[in-house]
Amino acid sequence: MHPDYARSLAEFGVPSPLPRSGGWILRRRIPGCPDEDGMGCYPLFACRDWSLLPADLENLRGDLVALSLVADPFGQFDVPQLRECFDVVIPYKSHFVVDLQESPDRIVSKHHRYEARRALRQINVERCADPGEFLDEWVRLYANLIEKHHVTGIRAFSKAVFERQLPIPGAVLLRAVYKGETVGADWYFVQAGVAYSHLAAFAPAGYGLGAAYALMWSAIHDLRGEARWMDLGGSAGVTEGARDGLARFKRGWSTGMRTAYFCGSILDRRKYERLAEAKGREGTPYFPAYREGEFR
Repeated sequence: MHPDYARSLAEFGVPSPLPRSGGWILRRRIPGCPDEDGMGCYPLFACRDWSLLPADLENLRGDLVALSLVADPFGQFDVPQLRECFDVVIPYKSHFVVDLQESPDRIVSKHHRYEARRALRQINVERCADPGEFLDEWVRLYANLIEKHHVTGIRAFSKAVFERQLPIPGAVLLRAVYKGETVGADWYFVQAGVAYSHLAAFAPAGYGLGAAYALMWSAIHDLRGEARWMDLGGSAGVTEGARDGLARFKRGWSTGMRTAYFCGSILDRRKYERLAEAKGREGTPYFPAYREGEFR
């Protein structure tokens, strides 16, 4: 919810506050026309008071064509409330969550405990006192992830985005160090009793050393005094599957699941329908219809 998080994403849209609910969105020009629509900040939209979100959306009617976002799975709302507020509400991803009041020795799978302890025999995990000082090292690690997984669009971020995000209050960065070299890092944002997993990145050597296990084990212990929950996010990509390796990794640490809902609201129906018709996208389940197939 911090204003600086929205401002860090200014290259993807104009950061705009929602004054009643306390959330932020990004206003975007719709290609091929002078109109704008809005999107929630990637990866999750959070706000201070969800009950006041409908009033904010009402004020956007006639100003924006549409608004789309992924609701914080720890937001103080229920699904009927979302359906009253938005035209489209669909389950998007199941997030793996960790109850930090539970003992890690009890909740973490036997396999993950073994791998974490094996990794920690070679790796030291350190918490960065000032995450902003870690910028260049983080950018180097994240470049490996971009290359390995062919990351594009908003998920690729940029050095300028990271430079603005690392100093934001609530940022927690853990480094895995092997023989004096950083081989991996986990980045969280702590807000309202929840530690949200933001990003993780590794040097090539970090994969073989099991740095991901060392970091996650250390994060669960380190964050227990600051948060009640950890949100590890969902599986890779848009679709979910039991064979997803990232999902298997996260499942071994988690105590349960929470659903993140995709929400969309048509704020100017006449313009929305005209744009969808012009793109030949009438009737598509994609939201907003006129952006289907667009590279974002």
